[in-house]
Amino acid sequence: MRVFVTGATGALGRHLVPALISAGHEVTATTRTPGKVAQLRAAGAEPVVVDGLDREAVIAAVLAAAPEVIVHEMTALAGMRSFRNPDKLFAVTNELRTRGTDNLLAAAARAGTRRVIAQGYAGPGPDEGSGGALKTEEDQLGWRPLRSAAQAPAAITYVDKAVPRGAPEGIVLRYGGFYGPGASDVLLEMVRKRQVPVIGGGVGVWSFIEITDAAAATVAAVEAGAPGVYNVVDDDPAPVAEWLPYLAEVAGAKPPLRVPAWLGRLLAGEFVVAQMTSARGSSNEKARKEFGWVPRYASWREGFRAWVSG
Repeated sequence: MRVFVTGATGALGRHLVPALISAGHEVTATTRTPGKVAQLRAAGAEPVVVDGLDREAVIAAVLAAAPEVIVHEMTALAGMRSFRNPDKLFAVTNELRTRGTDNLLAAAARAGTRRVIAQGYAGPGPDEGSGGALKTEEDQLGWRPLRSAAQAPAAITYVDKAVPRGAPEGIVLRYGGFYGPGASDVLLEMVRKRQVPVIGGGVGVWSFIEITDAAAATVAAVEAGAPGVYNVVDDDPAPVAEWLPYLAEVAGAKPPLRVPAWLGRLLAGEFVVAQMTSARGSSNEKARKEFGWVPRYASWREGFRAWVSG
């Protein structure tokens, strides 16, 4: 099929484009950076330079490509180190998730593109409560209010609702925390420097997805699956107190420091403390069933080891 991929040079896009081409699809891939055109062409895609927030340019690019499927992977998340002020950190990404999503849905309608797949979120957040049953696609985002993180959950929720409503075959893939080649390298560097402590006991449960597994799930969504929302995570949600020391071990680092929540708030801010103490994991049962997708790395245990040794 003809597939139009936005955000094609991001952490996921750089794996998704080759995977789509290997599966026999014809890919038009976008970037905001002219210097990355050669990278996309070398991967086998037809490159287009476009700003996802430029509505008319997006519509023109989609009309020219006439895709059967649009995949929306636009974010601005590279190089993040501090989450003290999430709304400031995610400001551009929030716009891409709202105005950028609207632009692609408008373009899809003009081009007659029925299937639109967009990046959602099933990573750690300041969830109401902690522990308990895994979140399913029926669960809303459910973040407890934080002054520093009011716009981000609104933008994530916007994608969840707008895409299934705005396209005949609208699909949202709620990805877990990315890791693997080209993803979360900053986290690995900080763990090696003992800059990521276990805060408040580390009882928050995180769901991960290795980056090439995320790409494979996205290819599966291009080819099959009913419209709706899907969690794309591995089979092994785990508390911070379990996965963070393991990552330090396989990375050859000293064990992470352990600090109380009050000190964590001073060091890292309220959002990070909430991620480490109240996050809930997610179930991937629906994606496995609907897409026939099975993650190569069923657990972050083997995934982290492969990532670090690679």
